[in-house]
Amino acid sequence: MTRRRWIADEVTGDTAALVGEHAAHLARVLRAEVGQEFDIATGDEIRRGTITTISYDRVEFALGKKQGLSLRSTRLSAPRVTLVLAVFKFDRMEWAIEKCTEIGVSRIIPVIARRSDAHLISAAGKRHERWQRIVRQAAEQSRRVAPPEIAAPVKLKNLADEGVLAPGALRVVLAESLAGSEEQTRLRDILQSQSFADEVALAVGPEGGWADGELTWFDETGWVAASLGDTILRAETAAIVGTALALEALR
Repeated sequence: MTRRRWIADEVTGDTAALVGEHAAHLARVLRAEVGQEFDIATGDEIRRGTITTISYDRVEFALGKKQGLSLRSTRLSAPRVTLVLAVFKFDRMEWAIEKCTEIGVSRIIPVIARRSDAHLISAAGKRHERWQRIVRQAAEQSRRVAPPEIAAPVKLKNLADEGVLAPGALRVVLAESLAGSEEQTRLRDILQSQSFADEVALAVGPEGGWADGELTWFDETGWVAASLGDTILRAETAAIVGTALALEALR
């Protein structure tokens, strides 16, 4: 039987711990007991962890032997996809964040778009901690070695200041057209034609798509436009399908 994996909040020598709500889920919801064993991701490796103490805000593990390959070598070989995700209705947006984490996205950058609802924009900054919990839980559920980084929301015009994309990264915005282009290019075709790229940044707009001025900004900053096909997808569906296609192309 596969052991459940936890991503440690604290690691000191041969001891690791979960703290706060992270610990409470294991202690209260799953009713863990002293002596139970789990796989513990410690940052550089995965080790067998045996629970030594439990409280509702802290669970400590004695770390045993290493499990499998080192996380450093695993990270170096993993495909790198950054999802630039416009802020839209939180329940659907957070579902997309969870599922894109499960399939292997490297980083998620929530972006405030012109068509993001005003009340969502005002509340987005307060959701960052919740989004961090979502990616950690999804990473543990899917047995990833670490969660993706999820940035605090930024305005689109400030995206270049984030400095998160490698110089050679392929940058693709999902949109029907850019700067007056009359032809749609499929994302799959772009990914196949750029097989030399080792990192992809994928931008997904809110419901209603990117505004014209935003498309001009993408065009001027070196992004290429792509579509996912002839049907119009919800933003969360586009994010998941696009991320899956990009990850598959990089593998």
